[in-house]
Amino acid sequence: MRILLKILLFPITLVLSVIVLVCQFLCVFSTMLLSILTLLLFVLALAIMVLIGEVGEGLKALLAAYLISPYGVPMLAAWLIGAVEGINERLKAI
Repeated sequence: MRILLKILLFPITLVLSVIVLVCQFLCVFSTMLLSILTLLLFVLALAIMVLIGEVGEGLKALLAAYLISPYGVPMLAAWLIGAVEGINERLKAI
């Protein structure tokens, strides 16, 4: 019975493995690009606050820079990839 269940779950684990690998690649690549964009947005936010004097708008730009930094959305994506990978490992362990 267990072998039959493994045979039935094999396509699901195969698809999940491919999805996890593709998402890990996309996460690493996008984190690299978003880090560069974060630096530019941070410099822009500082310029808005110092040169123009718009502190509110500068803080909004700083918040946006934080969200696209490696500690914002990419960290959430990495957590989600880890959760899907954990589910995949549990399915493989059956």
